[in-house]
Amino acid sequence: MSDLVFGLDTFGDVPEDTSGTLLSYAAAIRQVVDEAVLADELGVDAIALGEHHRPEYAISTPETVLAGIAARTSRIRLGSGVTVLSSDDPVRVFQRFATVDALSNGRAEVILGRGSFTESFPLFGYDLRDYDQLFEEKIDLFVKLLDEKPVTWNGTLRPALENADVFPKTESGRLTTWVGVGGSPQSVIRTAYYGLPLMLAIIGGDPGRFAPYIDLYRRAAEQSGTIAHPVGMHSPGFIADTDDEAKELFYPRYKVIRDRIGALRGWPPVRREEFEHEVTHGSMYVGSPETVARKMAAAITTLGVGRFDLIYTSGTLPAAARLRAVELYGSRVIPMVRDMLAR
Repeated sequence: MSDLVFGLDTFGDVPEDTSGTLLSYAAAIRQVVDEAVLADELGVDAIALGEHHRPEYAISTPETVLAGIAARTSRIRLGSGVTVLSSDDPVRVFQRFATVDALSNGRAEVILGRGSFTESFPLFGYDLRDYDQLFEEKIDLFVKLLDEKPVTWNGTLRPALENADVFPKTESGRLTTWVGVGGSPQSVIRTAYYGLPLMLAIIGGDPGRFAPYIDLYRRAAEQSGTIAHPVGMHSPGFIADTDDEAKELFYPRYKVIRDRIGALRGWPPVRREEFEHEVTHGSMYVGSPETVARKMAAAITTLGVGRFDLIYTSGTLPAAARLRAVELYGSRVIPMVRDMLAR
C-alpha cells in the first residue's frame, strides 16, 4: 500500500495558548503554517485547508495560506478542503491555484465543493435559492478551464466567455482537481461524469455505509466513459499520547463547536455517550497512535480508498497539543497503518 496517500485537514480553528487564551486570527494562521511545515518534515503526503467565513475559523482564503506554506515546504501536497466554488468565480479560483502550483513546483490541488456552511453566499452577493445551479454551472466552467486552452462558455448565473484564455498556465498542463462530496448521490454522479477524483466527507456513523457511494462513483464513471480515480475520504479525529488524554482534550472543545452548529440546524446537543460511540464504532478517530492507526486501517480496508485525510483540529484545541497531534500522525500513525495494511 505504498501508493496510499495520507493527509491532514484543518479549517484553521482558532486555538488556545498555554494559558487558555485564544490566539489572534493572525497567530492562528501562522500556527497552521507551522503545522504544515512539521507535517512536511515528517513525510505526511498532503495538507488541505478549508474555506470558512465564521468566527471559529481563521482561514477564509486557503490558497493564500497555501502559498505561505509552499515557501517553507518541499514535498507535501497543498490543497483546499474545500474551496466553495458556488460563491466564487471559477476563473479566479483556477488562477489562484495555478499560482500556488507555480510557487510549490507543482504540488497544488484544489478540492471543489458546495460547502457545508452558507455564510459565503450573502457575503459575496449570491442567492441561496440558486445553491444547486450555481455549483452545476461553475463546475462545468471549471472543468473546461482545466484544459488550459481558450474557453467559450455560456451559463445563466455568470457572464459568458468567448474564446477566453486564462493565465497563468501550469507547468504540468493540468491542475489536480478533486470534488468533495458529503453524501449526495447526484454529486457523486456529477463527479464521475467530469472524470474528477472523489473526496468523501465521512464525519459520522459507520464508514462502511459509504461503500455504496464508491460503487456508484465507479459505475457512473464507466457509464460516462471517464476514469474512476482512487477515492479519498476525510474524517475528524485527534491524536495524543494516550486514549484518555486525546478524549479529554478533544471532547469539550468538540462539543462547543458541534452544539453551536447543531443549534443552527435544529440538532439536539451532543452527549458524551454519542461521542464515545463515534470514537469506538463511528467515523471519529480519537485516541493514542495505536488506537487511531487500527481504526484508520480498518476503514481503509472496508472502503478500499486510496487516500485518508484526518481533520486534526476541532475548536480551541491548544496549539501545542495540535503540533503534538501532527507529530504523532506523521511519525507513528502513518507507519503503523502502512504496516497493518501490508500484513
